[in-house]
Amino acid sequence: MPLLSPRAGWRPPRLATALLLAGALPAAGCAVANSDSLTGGADGALRIALPQEPPTLEPCESSLTSTGIVVRSNITEPLIERDPTTGALKPLLATGWKSSDDKTWTFTLRKGVAFQDGTPFDADDVAFTIKRAVGSKLGCNVDGYVFADSKLDVKVVDASTVTVTSARPDPILPLRMSFLEIVPTGTDDKAKVREPIGTGPYKIAKWDTGISLQLDRNPGYWGAKPAYPAVRYVWRSENSIRAAMVTSGEAGIAVGLGPEDGAGDLGVDYPNNETTALRMDAGTPPLNDIRVRRAINYAIDKKGIVRSLFLNLGQPAGQLVPKGVVGHDPAIQAWPYDPAKAKALVDEARTAGTPVGTRITLVARTAQFPKVSETAEVIQNELAEAGLNVKIKMLDTAAHLEYQLKPFVTDAGPVLLLIMHGNQAGDASFTTSQYMVSDGPQSRFGTPELDARIAVADETAGAERQSGFAKVLQYQNENVVQYAHIAHMRGLLGIAPSVEYRPNSATGDELRLAEVRPAR
Repeated sequence: MPLLSPRAGWRPPRLATALLLAGALPAAGCAVANSDSLTGGADGALRIALPQEPPTLEPCESSLTSTGIVVRSNITEPLIERDPTTGALKPLLATGWKSSDDKTWTFTLRKGVAFQDGTPFDADDVAFTIKRAVGSKLGCNVDGYVFADSKLDVKVVDASTVTVTSARPDPILPLRMSFLEIVPTGTDDKAKVREPIGTGPYKIAKWDTGISLQLDRNPGYWGAKPAYPAVRYVWRSENSIRAAMVTSGEAGIAVGLGPEDGAGDLGVDYPNNETTALRMDAGTPPLNDIRVRRAINYAIDKKGIVRSLFLNLGQPAGQLVPKGVVGHDPAIQAWPYDPAKAKALVDEARTAGTPVGTRITLVARTAQFPKVSETAEVIQNELAEAGLNVKIKMLDTAAHLEYQLKPFVTDAGPVLLLIMHGNQAGDASFTTSQYMVSDGPQSRFGTPELDARIAVADETAGAERQSGFAKVLQYQNENVVQYAHIAHMRGLLGIAPSVEYRPNSATGDELRLAEVRPAR
């Protein structure tokens, strides 16, 4: 099975203990004493502490972090896997793929694979999965985010061969297919399923809603046997409790920690592909004045936020995609912190008649990332110094999504939305189609020129694609300015001494259990 595995005996470098101990809590004070009775189960099981319970394990929703971290390449598998370190595509349920023209791709499927219920895997399952998830009435997240609601024509050539044809040239269709988890033809295609059947190395054993989720090793798995006989996921919303579960030996891995949560030298930092930014409602005064949008970029002290609030777990950002993503341009630097220039631009806009005194709402999501409330407050103060009137609105996830996804909240006035965008796919197309084109599901603004530049870049490949999307990002920064970028973030994972695992840029979205093993 073509998966990345840690070197024998390898232990990841730890974040400096001195940095983390500032907010450490003693493990003895944590409410984790009853975790054995809560999770129950098999000897030698790996326990993983998550920030929240997965809302569903529906495979076509696996591009959602809370679902994908459990499902992807664990319970179900795609045809192709992307190496998150190199960006290379590797065979999984497909052994090969090739294009016959700029719209048609042929996939050769692996033989001798069975689903967890014993049903043989073949081309009918692939065709069924594509039709079920892409362009269907299910409303799958993977459809809008990965396939951008495109239309695909799927043909079964024989039991081990499938052709997929897109409506327009799509040189990265194999990359998109790496987000499509394959399910058998018997899966409900009228409604989403909560507990799927897949071909992965683990199968669902028991889901006690609100308590724990256990996966058992799949005895009929076609690939290499994973190290742990079972994996139990538990969820604790408090970061410090998840950290303490690792330091006390209650869990092998704790996900989504902050630098002051108490993991100490068991905290491992890694680039997580997440970028924090302000999405500006550029169609509403005063944000419809590009001078105001530029002023906001100059007013934010990104280096100060990264240093004092993120404790250097990040880097000031000048674009929405981080290093390693096709289209990222290292020449695009973060806007400099220049409060005098910010104030001058606001004054200039005021003189020109822009109502800069209009209240702007800064919408942020509770627990979106460590120190999110403090980050919002710093930004509010910096924008006030520039002459803008900003009020903070902290919301839970569901309410925040009403501002983030179309149809947006109506009559909200001018809004600055604090977002954290993760491009786990490794191509700028997945960012631009969501956040930058005029009709993108998470876009509040756009221009015909920017839309045209994105469309041209999206039909290219190789070096031309890299150059095309780099120019798109440059054009957005110079001529559209619909975002105020803050930082490319780093994640923090707690890993117990008994566990061997190398986190990568995809870990927060798909923690592949086959890459985790007991320490030697």
